[in-house]
Amino acid sequence: MEMIDFESIEKKQADLKAQWNDSKKTFKYLMFDGFFKPESAEQILGAYPTVDMGSWDGTTYVNQKNKFALTKFGADHPVLQNAFDEFNGDKFLNIVKSIVDINDLVADDELFGGGLHQSVNGAFLDVHVDFNYHATTKYHRRMNAIVYMNKNWRKEYNGYLELWDMDKKKQLEYIEPIFNRCVIFETNEVSFHGHPKPLNTPEGITRKSMAVYYYTPGRPENETASEHNTIYVNTEGTSGLFKNLKSGLKAAVERVKK
Repeated sequence: MEMIDFESIEKKQADLKAQWNDSKKTFKYLMFDGFFKPESAEQILGAYPTVDMGSWDGTTYVNQKNKFALTKFGADHPVLQNAFDEFNGDKFLNIVKSIVDINDLVADDELFGGGLHQSVNGAFLDVHVDFNYHATTKYHRRMNAIVYMNKNWRKEYNGYLELWDMDKKKQLEYIEPIFNRCVIFETNEVSFHGHPKPLNTPEGITRKSMAVYYYTPGRPENETASEHNTIYVNTEGTSGLFKNLKSGLKAAVERVKK
């Protein structure tokens, strides 16, 4: 049985296309709720492993702290594997192609940089533009698709997805990471995004999301840049610098212990 609510998404295509092509936006993005069928979303949430189960990668960096990633599922997590198979599958990818008018998009079975994400109290991911080439295929990274899996999320928890116009130093969106909400945005040299405010969650509550990235063999010449890793910016002034100093020290201690 299909987990993604394809019927509902197909009915929304005209609205999603209008969101995507809004000429007022600095870069293209869209958002909608109800990505998975209700019963499937509950199954996925029930199958979500805690950060002390499995081979989560929780490496600390200067601009990223307390964020864990999991990309291997298989027989141990069949519900999650099925969900990613559909998320990365041709049926959903063809819907995306129709909305964004990029016909040569391809999915990434490696889930490089993507997969299951989970952030614990104190976690943050500074505002950034993403690495622009796949490490293996050297295809151009064109699009991020994220589904949030957080019930009863409160504003005081932070963890909202921020979209930024860094030329104008202006926040474009402050998106609540609520249960079964999907956000898709293009990946280019101006698609700044992140959740830089440290999570303030009670014990037992984490910020959960699923992410896949789409690529193309080439891209328009006016959008092409030299290969680079993730590029971070500070949107929080002095408090952001102090936060990064602490995470940098934590990262250094981790490296020494290894």
